[in-house]
Amino acid sequence: MQNNLFQQAKDAMSRLTNMNGASEQDQQAAHNAIQAALTDATPEEKQQLQQLQQQLEQHKLS
Repeated sequence: MQNNLFQQAKDAMSRLTNMNGASEQDQQAAHNAIQAALTDATPEEKQQLQQLQQQLEQHKLS
């Protein structure tokens, strides 16, 4: 079964990285989606989610 939360986290990050001037609310939504997905993620998904989290942190700094 595919992890729907994992897909939602990927989609949230995709939307965030495609936005110009994403709001704090958008960033928080992506963070929440990543955290929720981590609870039921496979080891491979966890690795990808950690990469998404790093991208989110870099996005916050820019």
